[in-house]
Amino acid sequence: GQSRFNVENRVGGDAPLTALGCEYARRLAVAVHDRFGDGDELDVWTSTLRRTIQTAEPLGLPAGQWRALDEIDAGDCDGLTYDEIRAQRPDEWNARMADKLRYRYPRGESYEDVIQRVDRVIIELERYKTPVLVIAHRAILRALYGYFVQVPREDVPYAPFPLHTVVKLMPTAYGCVEEREKLGPDVGDER
Repeated sequence: GQSRFNVENRVGGDAPLTALGCEYARRLAVAVHDRFGDGDELDVWTSTLRRTIQTAEPLGLPAGQWRALDEIDAGDCDGLTYDEIRAQRPDEWNARMADKLRYRYPRGESYEDVIQRVDRVIIELERYKTPVLVIAHRAILRALYGYFVQVPREDVPYAPFPLHTVVKLMPTAYGCVEEREKLGPDVGDER
């Protein structure tokens, strides 16, 4: 769900959900319960950050928290807006714009680091026979998506993950079938 930092266009942080983010969490709970009933056959995984935990709370299901699902570490840029990074750290801004996959925030992570970090999550997901609902952050979801849908590594940082949308991946013999469902409320965010 949408967090306060999403509204402020800030990087990283552990911001709480906005009212619209809370509404999405309620809508997600309804959609999940419509599909899975009491949730006996569903595992729910979140990061350890407040916004994913708050998104999972209305489900009323136990959620496993994984540090490996935490947002990309923005290091020294954590909590800054993108405009502040561009103005205060133009060299960092330009380096990130030139190579978003390999760019590492000062004292932070790169997308390459995130991709490596989610490897153990992927191993667990691969062995599961029952559905898993992963409530995580864009960089994490892009890394997971890239693996399962076989997105070229260079394109992973640009995979579209709009807020308040459920992306359902169903494994097949030759990849995954993908379905997307916008649950709303609309926040005008299509990235």
